Amino acid sequence: MRTKPHILLIGAGAFGGWTALHLLQAGAKVTLLDAWGPGNSRSSSGGETRVMRGTYGPDQPYTEMAARALSLWKKYERKWKRQFLHRPGVLWMATGRDDAFERGSVQMLRAAKIKFQELSSADMRKFWPQINFEGVEWGIFEPECGYLEARGSCQAVVEAFIAAGGKYRQAAVKGELESGSLLGLNLSDGSKIKADVYVFACGPWLGTLFPETVGDLIRATKQDVFFFGPPAGDNRFSYEAMPVWADHRGKFRYGIPGSDRRGFKIADDTRGPDFDPTQGERMVSPETLREIHEYVGFRFPALKNAPLVETRVCQYEQTPDSHFIVDRHPNNEDVWLVGGGSGHGFKHGPALGEIMSRLILRDGTPNPIWRLDRFNKKSPAGREKDRGLPL
Repeated sequence: MRTKPHILLIGAGAFGGWTALHLLQAGAKVTLLDAWGPGNSRSSSGGETRVMRGTYGPDQPYTEMAARALSLWKKYERKWKRQFLHRPGVLWMATGRDDAFERGSVQMLRAAKIKFQELSSADMRKFWPQINFEGVEWGIFEPECGYLEARGSCQAVVEAFIAAGGKYRQAAVKGELESGSLLGLNLSDGSKIKADVYVFACGPWLGTLFPETVGDLIRATKQDVFFFGPPAGDNRFSYEAMPVWADHRGKFRYGIPGSDRRGFKIADDTRGPDFDPTQGERMVSPETLREIHEYVGFRFPALKNAPLVETRVCQYEQTPDSHFIVDRHPNNEDVWLVGGGSGHGFKHGPALGEIMSRLILRDGTPNPIWRLDRFNKKSPAGREKDRGLPL
């Protein structure tokens, strides 16, 4: 590779933006493209907030990555003199009967040196009396974690990239990408751009751009998000008074306490129906709203009759096993494919960008758990299975 290669990043979300920034800082010439702009409402990195946590269950690389990401978020907040990570802590509620996920997380958190506490149900009732802990036997609390500003941090990364000398263009990629070597990319504005290396971090569009190589290995699903308004003057559900939380009772649900005057955020992590991120209309499901209303009244009694003040529809874009795709295109070593992250990838953006920079500039080999060839070793039935790493 040239001493200063030209690398073209397609997608300015959490994965693409951070990768572009790290490559630029490592000495590459970098151009970054996005069809609608960083943090736009169609993107998997859009919206206002994402959870930052290290609890991930046993035998996975993400707790260690989260620890590195925590360090990098701190570094860039200091450098840019802006706050993106808010730290009310993260509470995981465990039932005791089906708590393998939480039990398996403890050793991983300890190994990664992410601070945590194991709490009894009595401890939790004492700390957060506004929560009904019926059916919860113990919990994990991560005091240095919390939530990230999503749209705002995506935009800040691109601003820093441009300020450091990177080139950003708002344009979409057109044409065939699968056949042989790329001699350049045709763009929606009629221009053509060439590079030494192409990195596609296109979220839910990755399978559309690469139908033969990725295709349905990236599935976009519709995910409804709800914001409820607490009673006037009641601060018990703000980030000053309670943590980000996750509850494995029945369906897996999670929430973020009221921030930026947006209300109390709650979502069901169950994978929704297939969704077209380009043309899909973002209207929440009345059925899901009814279920969420019932759950809120049970787990947060003071919010039983709280009004719905806002909704969002985003999408997950995940692989059948919920692990990322990070690999070269099998027919073109100058093309990298990065995706399958939403649902749990946003927090890892700084760490994954750092990893991608090393892989590309040092001709590295990605973690086998992220390589495309893992799917060739599975039966068609195995490719259909979605284990659903939460958040």
